[in-house]
Amino acid sequence: MMDIIEIIGYILASVGVLFLFLGGLGILRMPDVYNRMQAGTKATTLGAVGTIMGVGLIHPEWFFKTLIISLFILLSNPISSHALARGSYRSGIKLWQKKKIDAYKNALKKEKEKNEAA
Repeated sequence: MMDIIEIIGYILASVGVLFLFLGGLGILRMPDVYNRMQAGTKATTLGAVGTIMGVGLIHPEWFFKTLIISLFILLSNPISSHALARGSYRSGIKLWQKKKIDAYKNALKKEKEKNEAA
């Protein structure tokens, strides 16, 4: 018979798999690279952490290792996504045509003015 921790592990792993699926679907359905990156990063970070921690609860002898892996994913995935988005923008990849606000364009303009004044 399964104990409560194991049941929670299976539920957490199932929810993680669902988020991974939705992240993959978001990557296919979003209109431009920036929206795809956001869908992929947010959903797959939560999905990977949920799945890995679920496995850690199902197999308690692996819990410490899964915790370290989850912490690494929580730290590295958003940072790498930010770096990729910033590099994409600076290399000239355009936003979706229906996008009305480009806040980063104004931030770059202010940064450039600040650097020229110094």
